[in-house]
Amino acid sequence: MTESSLTVAVIDPSQARAAILEEGLRAAGIGRIVVLPDTADLQERVSALKPDVVVIHLESPSRDILEQMSGVSRHAGRPVAMFVDRSDTTMMEAAVDAGISAYVVDGLRPERIKSIIDIAILRFNAFARLQRELSEARGELADRKLIERAKGILMNLKGLSEEEAYRQLRRKAMNEKRKIADIARAIVTTADLLG
Repeated sequence: MTESSLTVAVIDPSQARAAILEEGLRAAGIGRIVVLPDTADLQERVSALKPDVVVIHLESPSRDILEQMSGVSRHAGRPVAMFVDRSDTTMMEAAVDAGISAYVVDGLRPERIKSIIDIAILRFNAFARLQRELSEARGELADRKLIERAKGILMNLKGLSEEEAYRQLRRKAMNEKRKIADIARAIVTTADLLG
């Protein structure tokens, strides 16, 4: 994605600071910049706008703002770069927990904005990739547990060895063109119903 095709939402209650952000973004070649002067209905507005990146500048973030930014980052699926004039360790930790991709204290200078936006996008994408991988790993682990449970049921009901039980699961899955985990789920569900 090139800078000219990016849409950036700038959230800043101060017109002067918003102008600095806008200047830095335009100098970086950002194609579309939309300035939001407040955080009212933020998640809905960002979802409707569908920006590629959200940049917010505040004197000091509050818990309410961080909750809103968490919604923007996680639910709207957008990287968030936050500029603050002053902060403390507790707020920084809360910002990280909220999914803020870049948290910059006292560093609002037009020439730095492009690199901060770039790192926010990169960090957001890296985190999203890790989340996907974690979700896939959890799904695979759940499937393995299900398959093990189904093998145990087959072993008990039919007096099969573990290897034979697995072969039956695999054969059934191949014959029905389904995943082994789906066959295992059906066996486990049936066994649960029959008690």
